[in-house]
Order: sequence, then C-alpha cells, then structure tokens
Amino acid sequence: MRPVLLLVLPVLLLVLLGLVGGQQQALMDYLERRLQAIEERISLWHEQTTRYASELREAKQALVLQLEGLEKSKEVQRGELDGLGTRVSRVEREMDFLETQKEAQPCVDVDEKLVEQQVTVAKEKTKLKYAKLSGCKDMLESVKGMKILKRFGDSEGVWGRDMSLGAGRVYIFNGSSDDTLYQFPSLRDFTSSSGTTLGTPIRLPGQWRGMGHVVYRSHAYLLEEGAEPRLLKVSLPGGALADSSVLPLVELLPPYTLTPDTLLDLAVDEEGLWAIYATRTDPRHVALAKMDADTLAVSHTWSTPCARENAEAAFVVCGTLYVVYNTRLPGRSRVQCVYDVGELLAADEAPLTYFPRRQGAHSSLKYSPHEKLLYAWGQGYQILYKLTMRSKLDI
Repeated sequence: MRPVLLLVLPVLLLVLLGLVGGQQQALMDYLERRLQAIEERISLWHEQTTRYASELREAKQALVLQLEGLEKSKEVQRGELDGLGTRVSRVEREMDFLETQKEAQPCVDVDEKLVEQQVTVAKEKTKLKYAKLSGCKDMLESVKGMKILKRFGDSEGVWGRDMSLGAGRVYIFNGSSDDTLYQFPSLRDFTSSSGTTLGTPIRLPGQWRGMGHVVYRSHAYLLEEGAEPRLLKVSLPGGALADSSVLPLVELLPPYTLTPDTLLDLAVDEEGLWAIYATRTDPRHVALAKMDADTLAVSHTWSTPCARENAEAAFVVCGTLYVVYNTRLPGRSRVQCVYDVGELLAADEAPLTYFPRRQGAHSSLKYSPHEKLLYAWGQGYQILYKLTMRSKLDI
C-alpha cells in the first residue's frame, strides 16, 4: 500500500497545482479587463474635460469681445448725450436772451397823434379801473437768482416765514402728512442746525395733508387730513386751534397733476390769503379763491384758463396767479400760465418766466410779499428764489 500511495500523491499534487494555476490566470484576466475599462473611462473623461475647457475659452473670448463692444457703444452714447446737453444748454441760453428782447414794432403807418391820444386814454381808464380794484401794481418780470440753503427732511415739504412779516422765525412742515411742525428762531439757526436740534417742535391739533399750508399773521393755515376738507387755523407758537372751517368748495381735485398730494394750496400776497384748487365741475383747469384770513370764509372765486396737466405748483403776486409747469421727468420749471383777477394783465402780455436751471421739480412754492422771495421745497432741498418785479401799468 505504501508504494501505491507514494505514486498517487505526486499525481494529486500536480492536479491541485493545475487547478490553482487556472484560478490565478482567470483572476489575472479579470483584473486586466477591469483595468482596461478604467483606462477607457479615464481617457473619455480626459477627452471631455479638454473639450469643455476649449468651449469655455471660446465662450470667454466671445464674452470679452461683447463687453468691449458694449463699452465702445457706451462711450459713443455718452459722447452723443454730452453733445446733446451742450446743444440744449445753448438753446436755453438763446431762449433766455430772446425773452429779454423787446418785440419788434409792427410795420403799419398810422397817425402818431391818434396813437398817442389812444394810449393816453387807455392808460387813464386802466389806472381808474385799477384804483377801484387794488392798490397793488406789481407783476413778476423774472426770477433773478437762486440760493440753495440746505437739504433737510423728506423730498416733499413746505418751509417759510410768517408771510405777513417777512422776517423772524422760520417754520418747517416736513413731508406731505404729519402733525408736528418745527419753528427755528431765525434763518441762520435753520441753516446751521443739524437736523432739528435748534428747532422747537409744535404739535398741531390735526394732521395736515399735502403741501398747501402757509404761516400768516402768527397763525398756521393748513388743510386737515381726512375725507372732508377742513381748513384749520392754528395759533403760533402755542399750537392751539384758533378756528376751523369746512370749505364750500365741493368735490376738490389736486390743482397740480405733478403734485397730487396737495388737494388745496394756500397762498399769501400783498392782498391777503388765497386758495388755489380744482373741482370735478372743471377738472382740466386750476381755480382761485379769495379768502378772509380772520373768518376763513371764501369771498370770491375765479375759474382760470390755466391747465392742471403738468402743473407742479403756483403762487399769487398782487392778485395775479402764476402757475408753474414742468414735465413728468423733472426738468426746468417755468411759469407758463398767468391769470390776473383784476384783468389788467393779459395772459399773452406776461413774460414766459423760467426758473434757474436745476434738475428737479418743486413740491411747494410760497411767495413772501415783503421780501419779494419765493420759498421753495424741491426734492428735499430748501431754496430761495429772488424775484424781479415791474408795474402792471407800464404794459
């Protein structure tokens, strides 16, 4: 038996070794196939990465070219706009110059004595008629100068002095709706104050609406916020309610389409207190009313030919309404419509008055008859306009 075993064992060993060798070869073949598949995937990833990088470089170059083209176009447009601005400024200067020139005399041969006699008679009639209406004879000729004092508060508001005095305290109504105004001892205190540090707050008995209020004869006159238009007369500096009145002006509309928050604009001139408004009975035009500052009664009303469209503010000088117009995109303000309640100044006889060039619009304009100044609030800036006057009887 032992010799037989010795012969069988080598055979078994050879068989086992053969089996092990076959398994190793199969394993090697499998690993080789896996490595080949991985290499193919790596090669594909490398090819895709190269293509993506190339496309990204091309897109970047195209974007750079587009940006350069846009920059060149921007520079061209900027140059065109600068040139346009220069031309517009030149045209405005030429217009301002032409406005100052007298109109040419008509080429008509007439009897000089007859003309002189007619002019004399007309002037005498005009003077007589004017004497019966009012003692004020001034009219606006031009806006001579502008001074921007400071920037304070909201983009909309009202500021000024007591228009019956033309000196002393300065009153600030900040915003289109509030119940507290600020009183400054002087114009210097207002301009040098940081915010309201030098101002005294005055609490009002009601909340105002719009930018139509005014200070006159130590009282603040303002339209109260609410469904029913009620005019308040408030004593200053105490802030107590002195009187109130429901206006007989029904179905009020804002008189200026560019300042829709102002439903009623109060104005003061040499003859007293006025109200500028509009109603649904004539929704296209501005109306004017003379008011009694003591009783708040409306003594007389006038319908004017001045349009509400593109109007931003108005003021009254010697019984003459001056309506200021602008554009939807704020530009240069101008007095484009004039209405004289005394019928001495015809609309076509009044000069077309431009305000000094400034980009923006006014939320309020308040005339001071003693100082011949306009207190303006424009986009948060407090501005003073100096006015040049001449006599209506010289026309």
